[in-house]
Amino acid sequence: MTSFSPESLRTTLGAGLLCFPVTHARPDLTFDEEGYRAHVAWQSSYPVSGVFAAGGTGEFVSLTPDEVGRVVRAAVAATPAEKPVVAPAGYGTAQAVAMARDAEAAGAAGVFLLPPYLTEVSQEGLVAHVRAVCEATELGVIVYHRANAAFGFDAVRELTDSCPNLIGFKDGIGDVDLMTRIHAGLDGRLLSVGGLPTAETYALPYLEMGVTTYSSAIFNFLPEFALDFYTAVRARDAATVYRKLNEFVLPYLTIRDRGVGYAVSIVKAGLAVVGRDPGPVRPPLTDLTPAERGELRALVEKVTSA
Repeated sequence: MTSFSPESLRTTLGAGLLCFPVTHARPDLTFDEEGYRAHVAWQSSYPVSGVFAAGGTGEFVSLTPDEVGRVVRAAVAATPAEKPVVAPAGYGTAQAVAMARDAEAAGAAGVFLLPPYLTEVSQEGLVAHVRAVCEATELGVIVYHRANAAFGFDAVRELTDSCPNLIGFKDGIGDVDLMTRIHAGLDGRLLSVGGLPTAETYALPYLEMGVTTYSSAIFNFLPEFALDFYTAVRARDAATVYRKLNEFVLPYLTIRDRGVGYAVSIVKAGLAVVGRDPGPVRPPLTDLTPAERGELRALVEKVTSA
């Protein structure tokens, strides 16, 4: 059982950078639990405010529900007790409810609700979907505003009023109007999380809309850089933020944008570059080419030797 109430989870997660670890795979694409546990232990040894297991960067879409449960349990075992582990839920409502209940049984501190699978969804359907998941667990729930889970402000306000354990809203669309409305109109009841790939690019302007934290995929392989960047954002040190954007983040995006799905693939490649190979991505994602990995290696070496 978690020691984090929904309220304390919201406060804890909003106080620092969020860790979204990749999910390790063997050459035959089976889950490498030993490698994953070692990675999560390393990542959670840094001053991050929470670990999100098997999220988007963790290839949730490529994992079976049983594998998701294994990944969550491995993350809980590898993370210090004082740091919360947030487990994913997704697909249709029945499956998401089952995942939320399993997250609670696994000892997770919260649930990260990813968009429903495939079909377009009305606002009424989204509200019913989120409400069902919130009612299925006592854990704090964070919703992901992305793809077909595109929330309007009225739906967010209705859910915030009716679901006391809905604690967070992660923006993966870049809806400035909506984020401003949430910040101005909901009295801080929801934790606003930056979730656009790559989150560092938007972190400084989003801070002015109350987005005090974000998911850093770069943290997987350059934790010191990612934490220094986050510190500069929170200090509103624009000179340092833009220097680091030009030194690493923007050239990194140039490589990432070469392939669809590379937002995950480039992170696994980055880990391989720094000597912590997590294995390949699973289909339908594809790995970087050798030439692209070479470009990434040169970029990482430049920033780490500076």
